[in-house]
Amino acid sequence: MLFHVTMNVRIPHDADPRHIEALKAQEKARCADLMAAGVWRHIWRVAGQYKNRSIFDVPDNAALHEILMGLPLFPFMEIEVEALCRHPSSIRDDDS
Repeated sequence: MLFHVTMNVRIPHDADPRHIEALKAQEKARCADLMAAGVWRHIWRVAGQYKNRSIFDVPDNAALHEILMGLPLFPFMEIEVEALCRHPSSIRDDDS
């Protein structure tokens, strides 16, 4: 199943900068692993914000939930999820 996920990261101003930098490095590595596995298919930064829009390809809602909760920056995220399905007018074979 494909999901459109918006992640808005809100790190408190009083957070320990070293801890946050370590979490960001872990987040980047986790994203790369999931992208290499074909699970995190796309990621786009929202210009001017600490926010991204992503496409995930997972078996079901529960799998997506586990992935999102396991992200290192999850405690600082506001997340919106929309389930997607293939449009009948699509000319792409890889968007299902």
